[in-house]
Amino acid sequence: MTMSRAVESDLVERLLDGEHRALARAITKIESQSPGYRDIVSELHAHTGDASVVGITGSPGAGKSTLVDKLAKHYRDQGETVGVIAVDPSSPYTGGAVLGDRIRMASNVGDMDVFFRSMSARGQLGGLSTATADAVKALDAFGKDRIIIETVGAGQNEVDVVKTADTVVVLVQPGSGDDVQMLKAGILEIGDVFVVNKADMEGASRTVAELQEMIHLRDDPRANLDTGHHGAAAFDDAGHGHDGHGGHADTGDTADTETDDSADDPPVWTPQVLETVATTGEGIDELVETLDDHRDYLDASGELAEKARKRAGEEIRQLLRSDVNRLLEAELDRRGGVEEFAEAVVEKETDPYAVAEDVLEPLRECLDDRDD
Repeated sequence: MTMSRAVESDLVERLLDGEHRALARAITKIESQSPGYRDIVSELHAHTGDASVVGITGSPGAGKSTLVDKLAKHYRDQGETVGVIAVDPSSPYTGGAVLGDRIRMASNVGDMDVFFRSMSARGQLGGLSTATADAVKALDAFGKDRIIIETVGAGQNEVDVVKTADTVVVLVQPGSGDDVQMLKAGILEIGDVFVVNKADMEGASRTVAELQEMIHLRDDPRANLDTGHHGAAAFDDAGHGHDGHGGHADTGDTADTETDDSADDPPVWTPQVLETVATTGEGIDELVETLDDHRDYLDASGELAEKARKRAGEEIRQLLRSDVNRLLEAELDRRGGVEEFAEAVVEKETDPYAVAEDVLEPLRECLDDRDD
């Protein structure tokens, strides 16, 4: 074992022993992609899979940080440990998180069992970099019971969060017609729970109704707003979870009839719409119960395991794309750089397709030789 590998193994061992300083250092190495960070993530992998991971997204100003703070406090009051990763916009100059020094987690200051880390999105679509997913693994291996990812809130590009979180919560402000239109553009598809935060403001009821209608139309274009078929209700009627909560869900006749007709059907989940006032903590208990219901649904339906398989597959593809890209960049540099090729293309001496074929030829030959 090389000296560097021995150092990384020692860091992993101290992290697994519960040393917060080792956790912080590991995440720093992961975020900066310093030498040996892949060895760290590889060693941690076998120790992951126990944490519940929730993604919190939504438009800027919706109150995500305050909600995350209150969620973390609720979990701590239950005796659970919490890890929070806040994915901030990247600095165009340093690549670092431009909001990394803002004051957060006011309710949990000084609590060593709440680990908070602000990370840069590094320009990735959806606001999540590969480093974020690896940091989640570090928190999971460390033994955090709950991991919360708060994302940038940049519209429909937030769909990347679904690749890392088991449950996705989308925050919307009351009376925010533009936000609801944004949801129609794509982010509606990833939400498991929708939260109308700042529900003490005017327009909250209308926003709730609009969201409920959009969810019903998404699942069934023929559905009406008052069908009474919502997430927790549908899940409860399948024989799992808690009775009677889920914000504005109506656990009435429709759900009962469906259960009678298809008692052996697997559980289903239709997104919930809840109201909260994060500044006062109003609605947090109900939100936590709904998140637990969704986790139960994921377990009962087998979707949790399916999510893990899809996440692993996407991670493999992402790493391969990243590594192959570096290899190709090195090959371009060896041949004089992309500028030289670009000049040849402009002068009509060649074309982009021919350049790509030429640069890829050694890789193809290598792979063909292995097949032989």
